[in-house]
Amino acid sequence: MNILFTCAGRRNYLINYFKEALKGEGKVFATDMQLTAPALVDADIAIQVPAIYSEDYIPSLKNIIKEHSIKAVISLNDLELPILSQAKHEMVSLGAKVIVADEKAIDIAFDKWETVKFLEKYGLKSPKTFIDLEEAKNAIASGALSFPLVIKPRWGSASIGIDFPEDMEELELAYKLQTIRLKRTILAEASKEDIDHAILIQEKISGKEYGIDVLNDFEGNYVGTFVRQKLQMRSGETDKAISVIDSRFEQIGKAIGDNLKHIGNLDCDVFEHNGELYVLELNPRFGGGYPFSHEAGNNTAAIYIEWLKGNNNISQHSNYKEGIMFSKCDRLLKVN
Repeated sequence: MNILFTCAGRRNYLINYFKEALKGEGKVFATDMQLTAPALVDADIAIQVPAIYSEDYIPSLKNIIKEHSIKAVISLNDLELPILSQAKHEMVSLGAKVIVADEKAIDIAFDKWETVKFLEKYGLKSPKTFIDLEEAKNAIASGALSFPLVIKPRWGSASIGIDFPEDMEELELAYKLQTIRLKRTILAEASKEDIDHAILIQEKISGKEYGIDVLNDFEGNYVGTFVRQKLQMRSGETDKAISVIDSRFEQIGKAIGDNLKHIGNLDCDVFEHNGELYVLELNPRFGGGYPFSHEAGNNTAAIYIEWLKGNNNISQHSNYKEGIMFSKCDRLLKVN
């Protein structure tokens, strides 16, 4: 029961959660383009691979799957998801379960404009959003849109390139600067599909912020929603949070799970503003907030292992409780 994590980065907690869930019945392999990636320290086997946009990337993963009898592949990087989804059948043919959604679901989640249209289609609220600067300016002039705003890449990851303009001058400057900078970042490859509409202009929603994990099984069937209120953020990730049980979020999670049909865990941001819930982003992978769901009683790592074994009874691994608060802290790792 060997598990392969790709783009492992700093997700040491996931490596260790899966090692615990395996109970010695398999090994956890982890790859990254840099052998100094912290998560590789805790993996049973660490392997360096090419960058995700290299033509050698997928062949390198296929070699690892064959050489080490990998049972499941789990990605931890937004930018990699479309690549793995496209190559999914190649790895499945080698005997590995690739826990990544199909291309349609990945496109909806990865393209934040498509995300907005998806949410609206199924009756979920999201911030007012534009992909054309002139249309946004017209909306401001008519009073349909007001400052402050959020400017961010349409195909983005890890809070790269986010600005918060508070007037028209800042909006125009931020938009121009992001357009220039985008072509020099790792997001350039993902944005080339529609580079003239690669910047998102969105109203800024204020209020309580929540992170939710929406869990589907490996056939895309909805399983459950697990919520935490974000108490503190750092570098775009949840740093401190408390678990919440609220049927309103369950309705949102079920609508997403039933209609997106993603595979496994999906990380999602929600704001509560004037009593209404607004969905911001969909990330069909483990997110930085997953440890809070795990420690509050939903052991998705163990659930994955059960599903990989063909077992459908996961009740012993899901006992979510509210009011459980956790905070992240740094630790120093020696990198050999």
